[in-house]
Amino acid sequence: MDVSRTDLPQPAAAKSVHMHVHGADLPHPMQVPPWSILRMTLAARLAAAVAVSAVLWAIVLLAMR
Repeated sequence: MDVSRTDLPQPAAAKSVHMHVHGADLPHPMQVPPWSILRMTLAARLAAAVAVSAVLWAIVLLAMR
């Protein structure tokens, strides 16, 4: 996306916009927190899914008692 083109009509405020550009493989730290599932490995995601499933099943079984 080239924002330096001046042949397109733009409002005055849009001309002073600074583009923050970085690679797609390096998300911005504020977009993806360190504890995010997006930073977890596949094995960690599967382990977390099994743990959440076990907790939910425990709640269901306790409720049925």
